[in-house]
Amino acid sequence: MGLERFDYELPAEAIAQRPARIRPQARMLVALDEARPPRHLTVADLAQVLEPGDLLVVNESRVIPARVRLSKATGGAVEVLLLEPAPDTTGAGRWEALVRPSRRVPPGTTLFAGDEPACEVGGAAGSSGSGPDGRRIVRFFDEALAGSLGEVPLPPYIRQPLDDPERYQTVFARRSGSVAAPTAGLHFDAELVDRCRRRGVDLATVDLAVGPDTFRPVKAARPEDHDMHSERYSVPASTLEACARARRVVAVGTTTVRALESAAATGQLQGRTSLFIHGRYPFRVVDALLTNFHLPRSSLLLLVDAFCGERWRALYDLALAEGYRFLSFGDAMLVSRVAKGSGE
Repeated sequence: MGLERFDYELPAEAIAQRPARIRPQARMLVALDEARPPRHLTVADLAQVLEPGDLLVVNESRVIPARVRLSKATGGAVEVLLLEPAPDTTGAGRWEALVRPSRRVPPGTTLFAGDEPACEVGGAAGSSGSGPDGRRIVRFFDEALAGSLGEVPLPPYIRQPLDDPERYQTVFARRSGSVAAPTAGLHFDAELVDRCRRRGVDLATVDLAVGPDTFRPVKAARPEDHDMHSERYSVPASTLEACARARRVVAVGTTTVRALESAAATGQLQGRTSLFIHGRYPFRVVDALLTNFHLPRSSLLLLVDAFCGERWRALYDLALAEGYRFLSFGDAMLVSRVAKGSGE
């Protein structure tokens, strides 16, 4: 299976630059029944589409103010993208981060916020040089500076800042740790959640800290050669128990799928996961998926293919023809899992 299977033409005008004015008014392409044509609805219709006894599972991770714009003593601009607190180090204020331009910031460089020293840049964890993609250990002189200087990082294809940064947070966001939003959750508001509950649809949570690699294409010639990034996750025991009782488990977003399936595959309710879902993956938990439309050749698109089979291409073609908006601030589709043995 070559990566060319996961190419499609994505016009620039199809990439949403702003979220829907009202969150649940995003469009939703519904393909839960392979025997029926897809339906064109909105996320606001979700409570009527789901059935009593269904379980919605959402990712409650919150995006941190991870993008910190600083400068060297010479005045050269440097961007520090915080990833997570640095492992295997002592002392507060140490982060694993992407530093750009990395080659122009040697270990030992002090970076400034205005005229005030903000942090010192070291090498990669366990190294005196840079890690993959410019990953470095950064030590802030004041632990609080990292949060006070940072801003919420938007995906690289979003060209303008948001008037309200909270629009890049879901209503479920509780646990800080992500550098990208679990975007399928952006379509919900409190009223929609309440209507789902009144319908008899329960709600459960997971936490998966979304990393920056979520935007990167799979570059290996074959999917099985792809080196999947690792992310921290946590699945409450109560969530897996609710999944076992549910009529149907509906995952809100690919990050929720990865958290649930990681816990089910390993028996570990928390830790780090580098689970790469593609091909004929044996899903153990998730029955239906609410997800946005993803970049060509991305690991997210390969997950969608594994979940709903080759029909993703017809659904994407239909969505483009009908003017659906793609990527993080775009519209959504609700699909059922392909029957076992019929995947590509």
